[in-house]
Amino acid sequence: MATIYLDNQATTVLAPEVFDAMLPWLKDNFGNPHSPHVMGRQAASAVEVAREQLAALLPANGRVIFTGSATEAINLAFGAVRRISGEGRDQIAVIDTEHAAVRDTALWYGTQGFDTKLLPVDHQGLVKMEDMEACFSSRSALVGAMLVNNEIGVIQPVEQITEMAHKYGALMLCDAVQGFGRIDIPQEADLIALSGHKIYGPKGIGALWVRDGVNLPPLIHGGGQEQGVRSGTLSPALCVGLGVAAKICAERRERDAAHIAGLAAKARSLFSDWTMNGAVDQRYPGNLNIRRDGLDVARLMSEVRGVAFSAGSACASGSGRPSHVLAALGLKAAQIKSSIRLGFGRYNEIEEVEQAAHLINQAAESQLS
Repeated sequence: MATIYLDNQATTVLAPEVFDAMLPWLKDNFGNPHSPHVMGRQAASAVEVAREQLAALLPANGRVIFTGSATEAINLAFGAVRRISGEGRDQIAVIDTEHAAVRDTALWYGTQGFDTKLLPVDHQGLVKMEDMEACFSSRSALVGAMLVNNEIGVIQPVEQITEMAHKYGALMLCDAVQGFGRIDIPQEADLIALSGHKIYGPKGIGALWVRDGVNLPPLIHGGGQEQGVRSGTLSPALCVGLGVAAKICAERRERDAAHIAGLAAKARSLFSDWTMNGAVDQRYPGNLNIRRDGLDVARLMSEVRGVAFSAGSACASGSGRPSHVLAALGLKAAQIKSSIRLGFGRYNEIEEVEQAAHLINQAAESQLS
């Protein structure tokens, strides 16, 4: 039996249309997009078309910078605080449940002379707005809030957070990796990070949207590519893949949303005796994080080899650390170890969800009996 893939928060399958669009740039159209000859200009044109395809899903008053990943985009974005630290702005605040790309970067800046604060969430995983406002001051430099949480699917009130950040003169960084192409992008954010492989595009490419007027220092020095902040030769194939993936997401948004909502509703009914982690309603339906007390999820995953699902963030799975997201919700260590994440995507079918639920529930019952 083929593996049932339900880990779409970790990565998504490459859309067939994306593969077809990328192939010519991997085979015959191999020119360097930074070269002045015809092949170079053709490659550069393809890169710019991809940039426009991304920009079509983002606020109008900014620019798109291609990066090697969303993690790189986030690190590039954080550089903005270096440009304003001389103005006495040395405070960084991020939500405690942020992806490690934001959370760990913020903590690292805390070792470099910045004052980093981790903002608590309630038992639903939603930021406590009163705690957030209390952390702001004339020293506030940057606030980080992810649109859709990668582990529990909770949707943070990013527009409200942005308004508060701007009230105190701080920049707003939004990790939109899990929400881009699926839900509305916050229009007033200053920095927005994206990833290709979370929207049925290729791995190895991401992007950072930067509002006009926000000044970034170079992250990589060398050739001055990507508007002088990210040196290195761009891959036309990867750029094209990301652009086409974004275009398809825009075209299929309503259809994908309805399909995934149907899968999620079926899954919720099949796992009705499990407890949901995070907000029940204010969440992206394609992410189902649930637990059964007393379950050993590491053992469960080894017993259900026919289903690809997760016990948390793929980016932190090799660290051995318990989920900081579930811990922030107030879950005990045993509850964290009894939690699983199921991620539904464009190419999943109802029958797959039914079969996966049967296998997981069967193994869970056997373990707990």
